[in-house]
Amino acid sequence: MPGLPGEPIVRIRDLHKSFGDNHVLRGIDFEVSQGEVVCVIGPSGSGKSTLLRCINLLEQPHPDSSVVVHGVELNDPDCDIDTARRHIGMVFQQFNLFPHKSVLANCTVAQETVLGRRGSEAREVARMNLDRVGLSEKRDAVPAQLSGGQQQRVAIARALSMDPSLMLFDEPTSALDPELVGEVLTVMRRLAEDGMTMIVVTHEMAFAREVADRVVFMDGGVIVEQGRPDDVVGNPTEPRTREFLQRVLDPTHVTPE
Repeated sequence: MPGLPGEPIVRIRDLHKSFGDNHVLRGIDFEVSQGEVVCVIGPSGSGKSTLLRCINLLEQPHPDSSVVVHGVELNDPDCDIDTARRHIGMVFQQFNLFPHKSVLANCTVAQETVLGRRGSEAREVARMNLDRVGLSEKRDAVPAQLSGGQQQRVAIARALSMDPSLMLFDEPTSALDPELVGEVLTVMRRLAEDGMTMIVVTHEMAFAREVADRVVFMDGGVIVEQGRPDDVVGNPTEPRTREFLQRVLDPTHVTPE
């Protein structure tokens, strides 16, 4: 799904999303360039995950909202969303692996059914991506034999096996024990170094500051502040951003009444 030269991979205009009376996204304007790593931070309920899910239409935005990926308007009723999604990989909080299938099979099912790849080719691509996430030796295991961190790395390999040009990560470490977080972040760091375009919803501030090209702070369904990681995380200008970061970086912090 090639876009025009120099065009942002993602271009969002006036994005609104409601669930009943709950107006979750309130006019988001947002762009992501080729090879850019954008980390989206903010308190629970701020709309971060909903923004991510609107980018591949897992959630349907308001009709007047514009969600363009690779030059294609995904919110157009005539858009072939299945074709559009082939270029977008997504990794969720939960791993969503098939429990009865091997690691290798988990990474080949979508290739065969969606991309139409033959079994031998799909297995070769899966092996390459399992090696990429450091799990070559686990290809014959089933998910129950893996740690949470390993299962999430399989989920990343599964997404990469679809050859995406854009990867979306929705708090990929939030379901992991603290000692397993690092192995997943290491894989994501390598993807960034390889030039993968990534939008990452995360509470891992050290990762955002080290890996992101840009940090976006959301609250109340709007983008409050965005910019270079050292500016937004290290020296935020907006009071709401400062208050959030004080709470995240110092859990004992109590905002004065």
